[in-house]
Amino acid sequence: MKRVVASIALSSLLLFSCNKKKEEKEEAAVYPVTSPIAMDTVIDKEYVAQIQSVKNIEIRAQEKGFLEKIYVDEGQFVRQGQTLFRIMPQLYQAELMKAKAEVEQASIELKNASTLASNNIVSKNERAMAKAKLDAANAEAKLAQIHLSFTDIKAPFSGIINRIPRKLGSLIDEGDLLTSLSDNSNMYSYFNVSEPEYLSYQMHAADRGSNEVSLLMANGELLPEKGQIQTIEGEFDNETGNIAFRAKFPNPNKLLRNGETGKVRMTLPLRNALIIPQKATYEIQDQKYVFVIGKDGVARSKNIKVAYELPDVYVIGSGLAKNDKILLEGVQKVKDDQKVQTKLQDPKKVLNSLKLKAE
Repeated sequence: MKRVVASIALSSLLLFSCNKKKEEKEEAAVYPVTSPIAMDTVIDKEYVAQIQSVKNIEIRAQEKGFLEKIYVDEGQFVRQGQTLFRIMPQLYQAELMKAKAEVEQASIELKNASTLASNNIVSKNERAMAKAKLDAANAEAKLAQIHLSFTDIKAPFSGIINRIPRKLGSLIDEGDLLTSLSDNSNMYSYFNVSEPEYLSYQMHAADRGSNEVSLLMANGELLPEKGQIQTIEGEFDNETGNIAFRAKFPNPNKLLRNGETGKVRMTLPLRNALIIPQKATYEIQDQKYVFVIGKDGVARSKNIKVAYELPDVYVIGSGLAKNDKILLEGVQKVKDDQKVQTKLQDPKKVLNSLKLKAE
């Protein structure tokens, strides 16, 4: 029994000795550190976008009557000038016939008045009144012709017919919606940009190269065609602090439709951006931290705010200064307030060799 106890005690002593040596070895480890680097760069930023047809209008009735004909179907492509609907025209045809008859009557009266006036049988005022009556009749006939033309609703431009809410035989009132028409050959994409990003975009035009943008569609794929930023609205939204941009995308395959959503991917220039390797950070409850090494060699955790994420690196929004020394590797091994031995590495060389995340 004494031998068993002695054996256990000896094993415990050996295990304690090994653990102590291991801790001493870890404490003696040399950890690489580096500093944030300030440099000019560009980022690809994605913005939620609303997609609209360059031309998208509502087709409404201009006259009252029964919907007599529907010449098109929902989703159909129509040409400019093509007849879409007909509202019962009989009433307006009768009005036009009546107006034409009045024009003919006024013409005869003017002819007679002209003959009588030339023979001094009636005064010239009688002829002038007959002329005015004819002019009024012509105006009524023209108005009747316009009303009749409104019973045939035609496409003002080529495009795609959308939903047709009213069915054949429906009683249509003036102003009722018949359908809408979209020209999808080109599409507008509207997206909101924050004030700092707007200023960077406007002030560093030479750095961004062009106004070209890409469109990430709802299925996660990029639209093959590139777009161009055309306009920026005149004022900021006081509630959101954003300003609206508009980009125009060609749509030769008619893939995009009015009302879609997507994400505009825009290149933004960054001046003196503070950049650190991603592998120098660790995360706790969605908050990112780094270990800052003080002059006393003690590692202290510090919360940072990431402004942008690039491949293998973060652009720092706040929490670090250019001269801070941060732990590059071993962030999962080092404890807060632990004194460590470090070796400084050139930030430029570190960026050139980035391949791995934090260990």
